[in-house]
Amino acid sequence: MPHKSVKTIKQIIFWQYAKIVSESAGLGKQNYGMIMNTYKKLCDGSMSWSSTVREWLREKEQGNVCIYCGNTDKLTTDHILSQVCGGEDIPDNVVSVCKSCNSSKGCKGLYEWCGLKAKDNHHRIAEGKYLKYLYSLHEKQGTLDKGVDELYSVCSLEQTCIAGEHGGKLTVYCIEGCFLKRFIEMT
Repeated sequence: MPHKSVKTIKQIIFWQYAKIVSESAGLGKQNYGMIMNTYKKLCDGSMSWSSTVREWLREKEQGNVCIYCGNTDKLTTDHILSQVCGGEDIPDNVVSVCKSCNSSKGCKGLYEWCGLKAKDNHHRIAEGKYLKYLYSLHEKQGTLDKGVDELYSVCSLEQTCIAGEHGGKLTVYCIEGCFLKRFIEMT
């Protein structure tokens, strides 16, 4: 669970990104001091996240492997936020994956696909791209400063959260759950 000071979509995105920074520094995604320091810097603007060009370069350095499992056979392109959910067909929303992972993930968001228990086990590149993309989508729809109570009316994962141990609390589901329901209602 994020720190108790994490109360908005923007903050949960920054919290998850701070975990990526900690892991990239070789300290793992559980180093509370590093995560909190990075989180605070992201929130106050004294630190910014890496550019999407840097993400693209890191992805190219990986070579032709599935970003989710490392498989090298039958690679395809996965929209991290599915086009069915309103995800755009742009480089910031795609990664190279094997057919098996692509089929398994289907139209689920990255966090929904793996579940809350695995929320810290995503590949750095996939999660980094996803967080930046979701940030831009939330920015466009004006939900960056919204809290969990304000999102229930538009969240497709509401029942997943309520049924689980995290009901009523801000989780990574909150940053992706509002897009599917909104997309379905628009069509």
